[in-house]
Amino acid sequence: MAIGPVQLLVLGFAQPEFHGEITRELEKLHQSDTVRVIDALAVHKDAKGEIEVRHLSNLTKDEAIELGSKVAGLVGLGIAGEEDLHAAAEISEEEAAAQGIAVFGDEVEWDVIEEIPNDSAAALILIEHHWAIPLRDAITRLGGYRIADGMISAYDLVAIGLASTDEAKQFQALEKPTPAASS
Repeated sequence: MAIGPVQLLVLGFAQPEFHGEITRELEKLHQSDTVRVIDALAVHKDAKGEIEVRHLSNLTKDEAIELGSKVAGLVGLGIAGEEDLHAAAEISEEEAAAQGIAVFGDEVEWDVIEEIPNDSAAALILIEHHWAIPLRDAITRLGGYRIADGMISAYDLVAIGLASTDEAKQFQALEKPTPAASS
């Protein structure tokens, strides 16, 4: 089975009490088979920058530890029972580099945990876009390749006439810059 394009969503919240509704929506996505949730974590960062991590799923803590966390491995978090995930990811990068596969250099590394403001929370959701597999395969068959991608701001959609100002305001919370980005 081919894996579809995978995306890491990092969504900020003022308080860490968002688990129930987010988990229900993740389950709906899973049931629709349009998007597969590979892994999801809730991260709470206190005022001093100390973090607490929980799985956003219906799994018990023991089941979550047994399955491991793909998100934790990507962003370098150690969860109880998963201390070696980051080291394993680094070994994989070294092996990939030895095989001539390009890996991220320091200039393009994304420090997800650093971007989460102190005294806030975040949902880190790793999703696979099932809908995109046939499109990706068609592009590949024709010799195409990804040059770049990105999410378009609601305000940019207003500028080109695809959204109203009121619609853009509804999504303003998603566009809120982090303290690091606004300085």
